[in-house]
Amino acid sequence: MHELPITVRVNGSPREAVVEPRLLLVHLLRDVFGLTGTHIGCDTTSCGACTVLVDGRPVKSCTMFAVQADDLDVMTIEGVADGERLHPLQQGFYEEHGLQCGFCTPGMILAAMPLLEEPAAVDDHAVRRAISGNLCRCTGYDNIVRAIQWGLRAASQADGPRTPPAEPQAL
Repeated sequence: MHELPITVRVNGSPREAVVEPRLLLVHLLRDVFGLTGTHIGCDTTSCGACTVLVDGRPVKSCTMFAVQADDLDVMTIEGVADGERLHPLQQGFYEEHGLQCGFCTPGMILAAMPLLEEPAAVDDHAVRRAISGNLCRCTGYDNIVRAIQWGLRAASQADGPRTPPAEPQAL
């Protein structure tokens, strides 16, 4: 089988590789680029542990060939934080105890990223819908939903996640 050269912008930086056409994006990220925050949980698209953003949209990277990502932007969990400062969604998982083992957390965070486009309009139902393709095997989803809501509120505040975001006011 012949190999193909590709260039993928991963977390803002162009990365080049020569790959077999059958190589999955998840294996490009983990095995070729060494970005092991993208997890492999099922190889069947069921769990969402391999979720990354491709051109801003959540994609299960075990369902996409690496060659399909040629000339596209891919964001992994390694590209979410701003240096040492956690992204508000990451901080939310810390603040609201949204993780236990952490295996599903990168996929959950990346699946929730598009909710940042209109964080004020996002209710618990919308959060649950956004993460519905992601399984957590060791927690309930209530803390995960609270963590995402915390992150959305923090992201919408000018001072970011360093201080706890205000709770929504009851009408």
